[in-house]
Amino acid sequence: MAHTVDAVVVGSGVNGLVAAAELAGAGWSVVLVEGNRRLGGFIATEPRTLPGYLHDTYSSWHPLFVSGGAYATLGADLHRHGLEYRNTEDYVTGTVADDGRVVLGHRDADTTARAFAHAEDRAAYLAMVRRFLDSAEDIGALMGGEPRSPRALRPALRMVRRERLTGTEAWLRATVTSGRSYCRGEFRGDEADLLWVPWLLHAGLSPDHAQGGLMVPILAATMHGFGLPVVAGGAGNFVHAFEALLAERGVDVRTGTPVEQLLVTDGRIGGVVCGGESITARHAVLASVTPTALYGDLLPASAPVPAAVREQARRYRYGRAAMQIHVALSAPLDWRDERLASVPLLHLSDGSASTAIACAEAEAGLLPRRPTVVVGQQHVLDPSRVPEGAAALWLQLQELPYAPRGDAAGELDTGGGWTKELTHGYVHRVLARIARHAPGLSKRVLAWDAVTPTDLAAANPNAVAGDPYGGSAELDQNFLWRPLPSAARHATSVPGLWHIGASTHPGPGLGAGSGHLVAQRLIRTGPRRTGTR
Repeated sequence: MAHTVDAVVVGSGVNGLVAAAELAGAGWSVVLVEGNRRLGGFIATEPRTLPGYLHDTYSSWHPLFVSGGAYATLGADLHRHGLEYRNTEDYVTGTVADDGRVVLGHRDADTTARAFAHAEDRAAYLAMVRRFLDSAEDIGALMGGEPRSPRALRPALRMVRRERLTGTEAWLRATVTSGRSYCRGEFRGDEADLLWVPWLLHAGLSPDHAQGGLMVPILAATMHGFGLPVVAGGAGNFVHAFEALLAERGVDVRTGTPVEQLLVTDGRIGGVVCGGESITARHAVLASVTPTALYGDLLPASAPVPAAVREQARRYRYGRAAMQIHVALSAPLDWRDERLASVPLLHLSDGSASTAIACAEAEAGLLPRRPTVVVGQQHVLDPSRVPEGAAALWLQLQELPYAPRGDAAGELDTGGGWTKELTHGYVHRVLARIARHAPGLSKRVLAWDAVTPTDLAAANPNAVAGDPYGGSAELDQNFLWRPLPSAARHATSVPGLWHIGASTHPGPGLGAGSGHLVAQRLIRTGPRRTGTR
């Protein structure tokens, strides 16, 4: 049986949800197809440990979403359908070094800078944030638009006029500079390095990858401006709000229906085959998939795809794997530094020093001896997630091999891959790292649950080799070259087929940049349709 609509969206991560909602809001008839039995991709909330504890299984924090164009377009409707955020005006993040030293990031940049040891670093930090804010509109337009489009010239020219050649060149230099080198060059002390370089892991980078010099001021300014909002009642309520909005706008949602093939007719996209049914798309198919899947599995060999694109897709690189650990606690932790009790998200790291080593160990196939531990304490913003008086930890490890070949500490047997025994051993290494700074942790752990790299890959086909970011975000595979040098726009060589998702510009994260960008372009340039459901 054939079904015809204006657009088919493949994949229901944040980019697919946004694209479907925006197109339908403009009068397009839309089918949203998802292979899993639920919507949301890496957005889910589950009682993974004990009754009464709600854990965000994968992603959790929404500063990129609330600061982006998708939220500006859909936010009011999502709030009308029940979306609520919890945030803070106090400390939002911090880093705890191995020696117990603590550096905290406050919503207020001045408060953050006042804790720096050197006066010149305080001034340099505030200048860094101000300079980014002065250029935020243009940098945002470049990050949120098509880098290879003539439209990208407008913000670039505005930046040149405002910053002159020297200032513009400084931004370019920052883009090819690592986070470690940027902080060494800009600051005498190490507070900025300790505080913000571990955040580069959330962009799929390491301290020594290019782009860190651009991302450090972006991360700092974003969190000073928007904090670290979490969804009240769990990130799953974000998906529920979208479900209600999609239903209101008449989107035909198909879950548990993986796409088997993309249909190409006379050199143009014609629709998709899924669940034994052909769905015809009059105007567009938006595929939130990896380039490996798009060009290697879904498009037929007869599709008008240059040989170079297929070869580059075959060689597309995936990044380090990740792991999530969820811990149910009988009570909040007693941190040695009591200020940490109210901080939503912490990193256990020595900044570039230890995080770079852990990344190198992971990329060599080894379990890191001293992993950078991301410690989320969402309950300090949203107590409804845990029983009264209790607490929970959302732990993220972003420096892991998918198929470990050894343990850098020489303690754990990796011969069988991510077995229960290996997972148990690594979780205890992570908990012991936290316990150094929060004595009594072991007595408060009621239960824990781990999502291993192999679990991530099984849960989401876009997480190839346990990489939750849709592919390495190193500079040669980012910006002008994401996902592929010969296919770096969202419009593909197949007319009507659009590539969105974490594998495409502007990359991973919950900003929904690609879904919003493509939907708005189709709305501007495509036919407006009404009453065709």
